Amino acid sequence: MGSKHNPPGNHRSRSTLSLLVVVGLCCFFYLLGAWQKSGFGKGDSIAMEITKQALCTDIVTDLDFEPHHNTVKIPHKADPKPVSFKPCDVKLKDYTPCQEQDRAMKFPRENMIYRERHCPPDNEKLRCLVPAPKGYMTPFPWPKSRDYVHYANAPFKSLTVEKAGQNWVQFQGNVFKFPGGGTMFPQGADAYIEELASVIPIKDGSVRTALDTGCGVASWGAYMLKRNVLTMSFAPRDNHEAQVQFALERGVPAIIAVLGSILLPYPARAFDMAQCSRCLIPWTANEGTYLMEVDRVLRPGGYWVLSGPPINWKTWHKTWNRTKAELNAEQKRIEGIAESLCWEKKYEKGDIAIFRKKINDRSCDRSSPVNTCKRKDTDDIWYKEIETCVTPFPKVSSEEEVAGGKLKKFPERLFAVPPSISKGLINGVDEESYQEDINLWKKRVTAYKKINRLIGSTRYRNVMDMNAGLGGLAAALESPKSWVMNVIPTINKNTLSVVYERGLIGIYHDWCEGFSTYPRTYDFIHANGVFSLYQHSCKLEDILLETDRILRPEGIVIFRDEVDVLNNVRKIADGMRWDTKLMDHEDGPLVPEKILVATKQYWVAGDDGNSSPSSSSSDK
Repeated sequence: MGSKHNPPGNHRSRSTLSLLVVVGLCCFFYLLGAWQKSGFGKGDSIAMEITKQALCTDIVTDLDFEPHHNTVKIPHKADPKPVSFKPCDVKLKDYTPCQEQDRAMKFPRENMIYRERHCPPDNEKLRCLVPAPKGYMTPFPWPKSRDYVHYANAPFKSLTVEKAGQNWVQFQGNVFKFPGGGTMFPQGADAYIEELASVIPIKDGSVRTALDTGCGVASWGAYMLKRNVLTMSFAPRDNHEAQVQFALERGVPAIIAVLGSILLPYPARAFDMAQCSRCLIPWTANEGTYLMEVDRVLRPGGYWVLSGPPINWKTWHKTWNRTKAELNAEQKRIEGIAESLCWEKKYEKGDIAIFRKKINDRSCDRSSPVNTCKRKDTDDIWYKEIETCVTPFPKVSSEEEVAGGKLKKFPERLFAVPPSISKGLINGVDEESYQEDINLWKKRVTAYKKINRLIGSTRYRNVMDMNAGLGGLAAALESPKSWVMNVIPTINKNTLSVVYERGLIGIYHDWCEGFSTYPRTYDFIHANGVFSLYQHSCKLEDILLETDRILRPEGIVIFRDEVDVLNNVRKIADGMRWDTKLMDHEDGPLVPEKILVATKQYWVAGDDGNSSPSSSSSDK
């Protein structure tokens, strides 16, 4: 019963009010918790805000940001101000940390060891910004870049003199012109490739990935792109200055590397064909070890082309200052090693010989037994020494079966299920998750193109994916307008075989070290989870400084990572002459993963960093 101090009606209304208060508090704390889990809540700070409908047009000229991409503002805490990195000395404008000449000369010349990777210890790493040379200009757009390079970007004239009669490169005014010639094809790469195509199915999509050992300025790779073939070219950093730098300025895939004492940074059975065009690699040395390494990375059924010594020795022995007997013996020795590798000579005419690797060991007829490699994991190759042994073929059940799995012709190959996945060789990846990955990266690339409408155009010709996974980004971007270097970090799951089976190219690398390239060689770099992956392995600033070294002025980087990690990345990047924007995940603000878009400012040696971007533009 009620009383005059507590009437029944009042009791009911207070109970209703209490219930509403409890429900309201529950809703409030639920929403607060969801907000914090989305990546904006920081425990001791809830002062973050989202700038509504922000247009991020100040990243670079011509960027186009859609209204639904919210920019995330991260408040500055009471931490010290970010370090502002100073420019390196101008003499370091072409600095390659793991292939520097002074360090190289401390190592043995035997087996080209001194030309291999020799990275500085942590206390000797440069922590400064490698400058562009004065007069640096954005490279010509593809395909004009195949034939022309700005002199200011790679001011090295030695090849114009040394290779003057071979049509490698010519100096004309303020540009280098690349006529498409080479030592073994002075009349041009097109005619040379047409001769190869009379034997090798280059034109129908059967050949998609190629390896050029000792590539010069990569003219063979440049003209193979006309046939939709992606060539991984490599050459050492030696007295032929800037070979790889020229290749990348032209918009052609290349790395600094050498066949020496360690395995090449590619998985087994990666390439559909390989070539040596007067590459001067001693194929018969060390009992054929270098040919055995080419065999390791050559796909069953793949082709190897040798043009130059000792082929056609009857014609050239005097020019080469070698005896007929010596050259004849060398060629027979090469052919003997090829036979032991299950290669069959398919063609020899003029200066060219073509061999084909058998599709499996059941079709192989060796005259004598060979030493088979005993490595349990044939793709565990980072800094592993080359052995004088033959990599075994994967097992097959019939003579017609292709060892390792038969591949579709390109472009069907790009999205077909790779044999490594269908055979269950990639832990945690099956056909269903592979298809999900395809769809995921198509969606993400669509979102990226809304952030920056130049992605996928020739403006960003040379692309790198620092943590490529199954090659989803590269597959979604696939176009003649650009190519992607798919990097598989050595501390992550090994999926590089899938990348190659899809008809893409890539490399193993440890991001605690410098990459095997010259400065300013990539237009667009993508880093998915890289800093979460390495945050306990090495300093984030070292990875960022290396990213800056290989990124061209006005190039872009897209980072995907947890918001806390990207906050730390952004603090460092703000001291590197980068413009940055932190943005929501394409699925909305409640997703903990965020996107950081960065643009490297245009500046050159001697600048104060405030140079006008317009001063870097090429004549289109």
